[in-house]
Amino acid sequence: MNEVLNKQTKFIDLGLIDYQEAWDYQTELFDKSVKLKIENRKREPEDQVLTPNYLIFCSHPHVYTLGKSGDQANLLLDEKGLKEKHATFYKINRGGDITYHGPGQLVGYPILDLDNFFTDIHKYLRLLEEAIIQTLADYGIEAGRIDGLTGVWIEKSNPLKARKICAMGVKSSRWVTMHGFAFNVMTDLNYFQNIIPCGIDDKAVTSLEFELGKKPDMEEVQEKLKSHLADLFEFDLIEA
Repeated sequence: MNEVLNKQTKFIDLGLIDYQEAWDYQTELFDKSVKLKIENRKREPEDQVLTPNYLIFCSHPHVYTLGKSGDQANLLLDEKGLKEKHATFYKINRGGDITYHGPGQLVGYPILDLDNFFTDIHKYLRLLEEAIIQTLADYGIEAGRIDGLTGVWIEKSNPLKARKICAMGVKSSRWVTMHGFAFNVMTDLNYFQNIIPCGIDDKAVTSLEFELGKKPDMEEVQEKLKSHLADLFEFDLIEA
């Protein structure tokens, strides 16, 4: 393979977007990158094309998504209940169980060729978590990880008070990633009462707004998180 790495990463802000539309969009980018990597294997090193990297930020209307290893019993609503909540439901191809997306939540979809950075999914997830942890620290909130549970937690060492502020679930093929994280910034936490989040029934869910006791500035949160992601992954971020 060509030893030149491409760390340029195009930042795309999709704003509030239907879940299916965003899923189709990231799938298109993901498939193109995977196809390019397959084609590169047939080329001489000097003829290979560098694979692109993308960082997508968005939010979704009310939706519940279930990962390929999840249990649909963790969705506590039937079809009628979903309609009453103005919510939709999708079974998707990421790892993890069930989660909720909605307005006021910052969703990140990094579509990266990890061959451009490092080929380690465990490290990839830990760096995503670290970016959230550092962003929360900017607001004076201490957060961290719980062994065996992916995501970011407040009061992680207290089993009775630990609460999740960011869920994660990813898919990768040929070291290209898709899906990502869901950071509760100003999320309506009542919607989590309709699921057993990530299949964990003994811990609460929280948001930055709840922890601060006031509404944060979403644009400011995005900029802080972008900066931490760029530092941790050594991105060269390019605005769309």
